[in-house]
Amino acid sequence: MLIEEVMQNGNVDFSNIPSNYYLLGLLSAFENRFQAMADNTMQEISWKQFFAIICINMCKEPPTLKELSDILGSSHQNVKQILLKLEKKSFIQFQTDDADKRKQRIVLTDYCREFCERNDEMSKSIMEKMFNGVTEKEVATTIQTIIKIEKNLRGYEG
Repeated sequence: MLIEEVMQNGNVDFSNIPSNYYLLGLLSAFENRFQAMADNTMQEISWKQFFAIICINMCKEPPTLKELSDILGSSHQNVKQILLKLEKKSFIQFQTDDADKRKQRIVLTDYCREFCERNDEMSKSIMEKMFNGVTEKEVATTIQTIIKIEKNLRGYEG
């Protein structure tokens, strides 16, 4: 069910909710719906695992666990669990850093790259459908807004 339909037909009164609270709820509900769809579509790996792969792939050099945790915005422990599952499925490998033997770098495997190539068209199709009718300007505004909110949120982190 679309969020709009829930608003119109649901048993919730959204009329008295401040827009910033509404936006936060909307983002949370969207994330849940998107994750469920992505998990069902990918089948071999979860959305969180695939997102970790995307983030690793964007790094200029293979990231450490700490670096990847910062990028994902998740705890060291949660990211470690995601990576252990990916390692078990042969999507990533841990390699000792050449400069600092205490550090472990996360490297994508050939199997992972093949998986991404096999699913590239499907991913593009899903993105195209999701962003149908959404302008570049709307996307840019949304990105700017979320970046501002995230900067404010970081002020609360210890």
